[in-house]
Amino acid sequence: MEIRAFDFDLPSELIAQEPAADRGAARMLCLGRDTGAISHSSVLKLPERLDEGDLLVVNNTRVFPARLLGRRVPSGGRVECLLIARLDGDTWEALMHPGQKLRAGSLVVFEGPKTLHGEVLERRFHGRRVIRLWTDDRSDVDEVVDAIGHVPLPPYIKRSDRMEDRDRYQTMFARARGSIAAPTAGLHFSRDLTAALYARGVEIVEVTLHVGYGTFQPVRVERIEDHRVETERYEITASAAAAINRALDNRRRVVAVGTTTTRALETAAHLGGGRAAAGAGATDLFIYPGFDFRIVRGLLTNFHLPRSSLLMLVSAFAGREHVLAAYREAVAERYRFYSYGDAMLIL
Repeated sequence: MEIRAFDFDLPSELIAQEPAADRGAARMLCLGRDTGAISHSSVLKLPERLDEGDLLVVNNTRVFPARLLGRRVPSGGRVECLLIARLDGDTWEALMHPGQKLRAGSLVVFEGPKTLHGEVLERRFHGRRVIRLWTDDRSDVDEVVDAIGHVPLPPYIKRSDRMEDRDRYQTMFARARGSIAAPTAGLHFSRDLTAALYARGVEIVEVTLHVGYGTFQPVRVERIEDHRVETERYEITASAAAAINRALDNRRRVVAVGTTTTRALETAAHLGGGRAAAGAGATDLFIYPGFDFRIVRGLLTNFHLPRSSLLMLVSAFAGREHVLAAYREAVAERYRFYSYGDAMLIL
């Protein structure tokens, strides 16, 4: 299948630059998975759309401030560094700019309440570098990154991060530090909404998938079958797997909150022969039309970029024609798109 089959027109003014005023205040387009029927609601009414006994699965990864701003040593030239994957200890794969001036052996420094030093160890493809980080006083590098780093807002948000993004670009479930992007469907949840879901009789279970650069990675091939997604770390605890498997045994619906949760669940299903296998590891599962979903029966997600692997995942779940029709409807109804935007519920 060709990538152009997943294109759509989106006016730039519909790309959300700010979060909704309150968590749960977003609009929600509802799409029938089998019928393609479309209706309009709000995230606050999510409990009314779910059934007693449904199992809602959320991603509890926590975004860390992975964007570092500093200077080259000794020239003082400006440097930007996005930490995208820990390799070993305090050695990272990173996207660095300006790449042409950052060869192996280059030194950089990032300053703030504390100072972080870095040395480029290796040049890689597409502007990537391997960088080693350290502090003068042997402070924990992760703690210093948390203190001086910037929230890695997606490139389509055309503003600098602010202090309030440290809260709003983080889900209420965030516990396990490790993502460079939020699992954005989870941004809609508040304590009041989760309380209403519990009152409805909906069970909520957490899994972990640390969102990496692959969530923004462009699909550079013409045929989607030739695309490969980057590996991301995930974990499903024994208690979470048991809850998911109980729901499957009792024929209760499993609803994934977000594409990251979907990938974790379907990876676990692959390893478990159709049931959720507990464990931790890395997944490079690429879900596109033709995929056989073995656990997920409902999906809450935001609206995704044209030609993106995430749009292909949603299209695999509900059918490309249904999904693109829903996107056209969302544009016509002026829904807000992408990370800080509105939601779509597919049942």
